[in-house]
Amino acid sequence: LMHTQLLLLHILILLSAAWDVLCAGTHHNRVRACDRFGCGGFNARSEGAIHKAVDVVCDDYGIITAPFSGNLGGPVGRKAGHIFHYDVHCVKIFNVRPYRYTGPIGQGQALGYLLPLQETFSGITSHVELQMCDQSDPTPFI
Repeated sequence: LMHTQLLLLHILILLSAAWDVLCAGTHHNRVRACDRFGCGGFNARSEGAIHKAVDVVCDDYGIITAPFSGNLGGPVGRKAGHIFHYDVHCVKIFNVRPYRYTGPIGQGQALGYLLPLQETFSGITSHVELQMCDQSDPTPFI
């Protein structure tokens, strides 16, 4: 596995409404259905593990846009710890090659592009993975 495909961004945001679309050129965020690699819904089970994220379907190399305004917090690892503030939530976005790692970003601006998941996992439904840092369910926001 290429770890760069798994650990790329974390974004600190003030959540006030539903998020905009993540994949440029689409009209809504669609959760990945089940394929031979697992299912994309929150709390889906795969090989004994529980998926504490939501996978949103996008095309390989597709442009990923900021679904909200916020601040890019830099690259993250799967087991990184985070400090929480009362009115700010942390969201990690995986499978993206970012155009930049830090600084402010506006809703609808390009974050980067989806890494080519098909090259590593032939037959997987290509997707962006969204995980709240506190492992709560991001589904209501998408």
